[in-house]
Order: sequence, then C-alpha cells, then structure tokens
Amino acid sequence: MDYKPLPVGVDNFEHLISRGYYFVDKTWFIKELLDKKSSVNLFTRPRRFGKTLNMSMLQYYFEDMHTEDGKKRDNASLFENKKILQAGEQYLAHMGKYPVINLTFKDAKQPDFELAYDAIRRQVANEFLRHKFILQDDRLVEEKEEYLNIMRRKADRGSYNQSITFLSRCLEKYYERKVIILIDEYDVALENAFTEKFYNEMIGFIRTLFESSLKTNTSLEFAVITGCLRVSKESIFTGLNNLDIISILDWNYGEHFGFTDKEVQRLCEDFGVENKYDLIKDWYNGYVFGNANVYNPWSVIRYVKALKSHEEEIPGSYWANTSSNHIVRSLLEMADDSVKNELESLIDGGTVEKPIHEDITYEEVYESMDNLWNFTFFTGYFRKVKERIGEDDIRYLTLKIPNREVKYIFRKKIMDWFGQKMKERDLTGLHTAFVNKDTARLEEELTGILYETISSFDESENYYHGLVAGLLSGMKGYRTVSNRETGKGRCDLFVKPLSRRKEAFIVEFKVTKKIKEIEQKAEDALSQIEEKHYALELESDGYDGYSSYGIAFCGKDCCVRVR
Repeated sequence: MDYKPLPVGVDNFEHLISRGYYFVDKTWFIKELLDKKSSVNLFTRPRRFGKTLNMSMLQYYFEDMHTEDGKKRDNASLFENKKILQAGEQYLAHMGKYPVINLTFKDAKQPDFELAYDAIRRQVANEFLRHKFILQDDRLVEEKEEYLNIMRRKADRGSYNQSITFLSRCLEKYYERKVIILIDEYDVALENAFTEKFYNEMIGFIRTLFESSLKTNTSLEFAVITGCLRVSKESIFTGLNNLDIISILDWNYGEHFGFTDKEVQRLCEDFGVENKYDLIKDWYNGYVFGNANVYNPWSVIRYVKALKSHEEEIPGSYWANTSSNHIVRSLLEMADDSVKNELESLIDGGTVEKPIHEDITYEEVYESMDNLWNFTFFTGYFRKVKERIGEDDIRYLTLKIPNREVKYIFRKKIMDWFGQKMKERDLTGLHTAFVNKDTARLEEELTGILYETISSFDESENYYHGLVAGLLSGMKGYRTVSNRETGKGRCDLFVKPLSRRKEAFIVEFKVTKKIKEIEQKAEDALSQIEEKHYALELESDGYDGYSSYGIAFCGKDCCVRVR
C-alpha cells in the first residue's frame, strides 16, 4: 500500500498540500479566529506544536497573494476538501482578500545584539522584497525611496523600528484594504538575548517595533503572534489594550495546536499501525490546552514515520532536542531538598501543586523556584490536573508529568546532571571503604550521595545498580563488569582488580519498600551469591581471593553486608 509522506519538519502550508504530504486538518482554526474578532492575538504554546504551520496556513488563506512580477495567485485549491470550506460563505468571503505581512524571529538566535538585530532586519527586508511589485503603483511614489532603502537594508535603525507600520501603510494604499500581520516565535529573540546577555537591548527594540505595528497602526486589520512564553505586558506589550492572550490555560483554540485523540487514531489507521496506538498514547499524549487533551504532533509524526521503516521500532524522545531543555537542568541545579522530593514524586507519577502566573519575563525566570515551575509548565514539561483559587486569590495548579517522553527527558537530564556532580565529587572515601570492607563508612558514603541527588526512578533495582556501578567505575586499579552470566544465574556486579594478586569483589543488590526488611535483604543478597555460585566467574578468570557484598536499598537508605 502507498502511504502519503509524513511532513517531518515541513512547516510551509503550500508545500505540505501541493507536494502531497499527510495533513491533519486544522483549518477550523481560521473560523474561530474570525469568530472571535480579536485585534491582536497572542498564542503561547510549547515548541514543535504546529505554530509555524498554522501561521503559514493563515497566510495562504487570507493573503491576496501575488507573484514577484505582480500577477495574482489563486490559493483556493490548497483548501479543497478542508474543513473551513464547510464553515459557510461568510468565512469564504475572507479568502485571498487581505495584504499579509508574515515575519518570524527564529533567525534572531545569535551570539550578540548586532547579529540578532541584523537577522530581524533581514526578515523585514525580505518581506519588503516580497511585496516590491506594489511600487509600480503611482500612488506610492512618495514612499518609494524609503521603501527601497528598507528593502536593501540601507535605512537607519529608526526606520526599521517603524518598518512594519510603514509597510502596512503602503500595502493598505495599494490594496485599499487593511493588513493582517503574522509574527511567529516572537520570544525566540528574547530567550536567546537573555542567554547571551543582551536582553535589555533586544527587549527595547522589540517593544518599539510592537508598539508601532500593533498599538498605533491604523492600517491593521488584525494580528496573530506566536511564542512559547507570554512575556509580561509591562515589558513588551506596553499599553496594548487590544491584546488577546491565548495561553495553554485558555479554553479557546485548544484543539488547533497539537493532535487530538481522534486525529491520532485516524493517523494510526491511515498508516496501518493501529496496534501501536496505546504505545503512542502512553509516550506522546497527556498535554492539556484549555479543555482539549492533545498529543505532541512532532513526536507522533516522527515515531509513525520510524514505524513505517521498521515495524518494531521502539518509541524515542524526539522532543528532547527541540525545546528549552536547559530549563530542566536549571530546575535541578536550583533545587533544594524539598524540590528534589517533589521532582522524585513527579517522576514516580505523582503530582505537585504550584502557584501559576502568566506574566513573567526571561529576566525573572531564575529569580525564584516558583518562576522556574511556571516556565516549565508553560513550555510543556507538565500538564494541569486541576486548579483552584487560593485564599490569597492566587491561581494554584496541580501539575503532573504528561507522558513517558517528558519523563525520559527528566530522567536523562537528571542522570547527566548527577554524572557531572559525581565527576566533581571526591570519591576517594567511598572507594577506600569499599576495598577495605568498611561497611559502616560505605553505608555513610552511599546514603550521603543518595540524599544529595534525585534518586527515585520508582526505586527500581536497575537504578541502584547503575548508580553503584558508576560510582565504582572510576576506582583506580579496578574494573567493573555488570550482569555477567555465571554459575546458575546472572551476577549484578563484579569488581575485578587489574592484578590477580589482589582481592576481587562480587556485588548483589536488593530493594525493599519496608525499612525493617533492609538488613534481611542485604543478607539475602549474600546468600544468593553463594547459592548461585557467582564466584565461578572469578575462579575461571584466575582470581584466588574474593569477597561478597550484599547491598540493600530502601528509598535513600541502604544497608551493606560483606562476607
């Protein structure tokens, strides 16, 4: 059976439709936008949830589009058999009727302000170039010189501050209709500027650009802006009384970003992977936008595409390198014992309650743990389970990790962070205690490390196994070997000296949820080593002397026995 290609990374609506890619129909978004009639719409959604494709769709629907030589283009064929055609004539009357300015700030991710500013200036110049044909009209004679200077990037900074307003005025004069402005990923420039330490310069430029184009622009029909985070009105949208902010907490537009359950079921049927539906749901579902439950569209498409190449492909974290995952590391580095306990609970499937506020700036993100929780929520790392208004009139949300993909990101970041911490830590005391069979000191060292880090992971034996193996792997003069088949079973860990004249070690781990059982579990581990003859591995390898360790864990407590 022939399947349509899946649009991995395709965010141009015309390319997606005309080249025959699989399309999950989000054109009803157009109807809702027209129904709400907001002057300036700010949509905040996590990265890779379809914002750019939706913006491209809006452009192709609304724009009275022309080719470079000024000939009119008819985009109606792109919307054949799409939901918007069922909306009625009052909505179709808007198709292809407006001049559109379409900008993205994605390219402003640069190491300094001048390069970032130049990237935005280049975007503006390209939009002027796209509409250059309007200069053929005699009504724009007075504007021609300034228009060409901006297009050729020869204008001064003041001209670029007012450039969107100026282009709006030119387009209105040519078309005799007001202008639709689309600005995609506006906050990429701000997040990058904060990281690269030129935030004040960038925020000043964008504030001026937005004030002129969105607040005082008499040529504006309406505007749509997208981003990951709402940056507070006081810093960016100063005095913009016509701004309608639609965050993931807003009940409007919920199903237009991300895939709904019905859409994923249909996708699985269309590609013959119905048997993977539950797995896809477990890994990529769980986000709540308003009253809509949605899947991560980027990850769903990537995984279904992988399944068509190999039907036994296991799910992966495709979102891990596409979002602001550095914020998870910041959450870990700033975490005190209380926050560590909360993160452990979340990774184990639990919930936490946090105050949520939507007004925040990138400068404020690292000022408090509450701001970090806010940032991670709005950028897609947690889902809302329920909410309440506290006695202090503050909005409180109960948060949960949405799915296995995000849980994997947390686990990986935690392990990376822990590994770095261990590289910086002096493990001499632990290694000396291990070789000298000083069980009291070894218990003290292991317990101290467990209490410092985030060490839940469902308290599985594999986690503790990996932890101790990692701690011992850097021990000078020894090498560690895990999960070797020997005797009548598989031993957890061998610690072998490079010299066979020295004593080797066998280590077996046990886990319990009851602290009163921890000592018996350590003894059981020692008995297992003897009963299953794990020492045969060492004897066959030429070691004469060895000792056995039984190590049991209960949460962050451990018991060490040696024989």
